[in-house]
Amino acid sequence: MESHALILNLVAAIALAFFFGAIAQRLRISPLVGYLIAGVAVGPFTPGFVGDSDLAMQFAEIGVILLMFGVGLKFSLADLWAVKGVAIPGALVQMTAATLLGYGVGALMGMGAAEALMLGFSLSVASTVVLLRALEERHLVKTENGRICVGWLVIEDIAIVLGIVLLPPLAAAANGEGGATPMATLTALGFTMGKIALFVGLMLFVGARLFPWLIVQIAHLKSRELMSLGTLTLALGIAWVAYELFDASFALGAFLAGVVLNGTKFTHKIAEDSLPLRDTFAVLFFVSVGMLFDPMTLLRAPIGVLAVVAIIIIGKMAAALAITTLYKLPLRTGLMIAASLAQIGEFSFVLAGMGVRLELLSEETYNLILAAALISIALNPVLFALADRVATSKEAKAAA
Repeated sequence: MESHALILNLVAAIALAFFFGAIAQRLRISPLVGYLIAGVAVGPFTPGFVGDSDLAMQFAEIGVILLMFGVGLKFSLADLWAVKGVAIPGALVQMTAATLLGYGVGALMGMGAAEALMLGFSLSVASTVVLLRALEERHLVKTENGRICVGWLVIEDIAIVLGIVLLPPLAAAANGEGGATPMATLTALGFTMGKIALFVGLMLFVGARLFPWLIVQIAHLKSRELMSLGTLTLALGIAWVAYELFDASFALGAFLAGVVLNGTKFTHKIAEDSLPLRDTFAVLFFVSVGMLFDPMTLLRAPIGVLAVVAIIIIGKMAAALAITTLYKLPLRTGLMIAASLAQIGEFSFVLAGMGVRLELLSEETYNLILAAALISIALNPVLFALADRVATSKEAKAAA
């Protein structure tokens, strides 16, 4: 049976995702909720078949890579540069607000300073998959709102990558290990930022010339299969290089790979060919989230779960609205940005998992983060609908 574990897990995840997703669709609920329930059904905390959660998370990582690559294909450097004035301060303010709120809630729950800070930091970053899926479903990726959201997400991605790299020396300092000095921490930060800057520079100045040329050469072979394989090689290969050699994230590497291919005459075909794979692996991401969730957490710590969900939804939305209001963006824009970022996902799991391994987070706090992630993902379509309704109502009153 173990020799067929990959096939068994893949079949179980896809089949149950289809089954529960179809039920959710019939009930006029977002299919995302069905995919999450499918994950809970095959998770270790419910009876019956138990899937391999580590394998599921690797599937999910591939989904993130392909999704970010697809968005990069639609998102030019000019788009990113145009929204930098809102995206950079917006992402930093929202992340700071969520971290401080999480710290405060953690302190009230009796956590130590390090654990409370880790809780807040884990809540500060939105899920790539959820945000981009929401934007694509509403055809917002290439709009002004979509560009701001994606730019905001890229800044969060970079900040979280730096946080992940710095976490081990900071944990060593918190645990009193002598080798972790302030100078060592600053050196690690500077080294990581330098490597990420080098990777971005190579992608923009070398990759932007080399990769489009490679795609044209592959197209001359006149083989649809080879074109698809070449595209996947670029997306997955560059994502791996970014992670392994430059301490960046898979998502950032894939996004930049898509960006440097944006504008070639084969861009539309590449995006179209990769769509089925992106959709399938994005579904597997939601299944993997459900697999990690222990439903008993809702009974053991209902107040804690509600408090963490409130930070994600109310706290992060309030911070986003404050920034968009300060920059005098339209109410609809502010509400859409706030709704799209009022959830957490894959990077939150990475951070929380590292926190447990480094003995900064307890298992119970880890489960609080997972519970809040599942609830915030399930509620995200509702928040989008409410944001649209409020914006439409305000616009109607203003026009009257």
